[in-house]
Amino acid sequence: MRVLGIDCGTERTGYGVIDSDGRLHKLVVAGCIRSSTRDPLEKRILNIATELRAILAEYRPDFASVEEVFLAVNPRSSLKLAHVRGAALLVIAEAGVVFSEFSALEVKMAVVGYGRAEKSQVQQMVASILRLPEPLKSEDASDALAIAICHATNQTMKAFREAV
Repeated sequence: MRVLGIDCGTERTGYGVIDSDGRLHKLVVAGCIRSSTRDPLEKRILNIATELRAILAEYRPDFASVEEVFLAVNPRSSLKLAHVRGAALLVIAEAGVVFSEFSALEVKMAVVGYGRAEKSQVQQMVASILRLPEPLKSEDASDALAIAICHATNQTMKAFREAV
């Protein structure tokens, strides 16, 4: 299965695509969509949506997964994040790709085994799971890959439970 993970953000939206059989995961591509804070929010959202459409068209994932919205200390930040997440969900739906979402706790549990793991721990484990020579420099891309790994692992466990 091919899975696209998306880590939404108004300044940086991470993305990562993996191929997986549920046990072994292989990096296809990872990166970060950057938006200028000087641009109005609607222009940043358009940029993110345009880039995500191109990624979906080029890599044709079977599944796409996004982290659930969490309540930030600043409610305005949560609202902006929700706008970006909504744009990502729209683009995924337009592409006809199966969608899933996971909490940050679920992603960290799937990748690190500890729900309160630090970002650096997630980066290290993503590199280890994907057999990369070193962790990715971008935390956003690494988080997106963690979301994709979480989906692939959960999809496999779900199929196993249904088979039993």
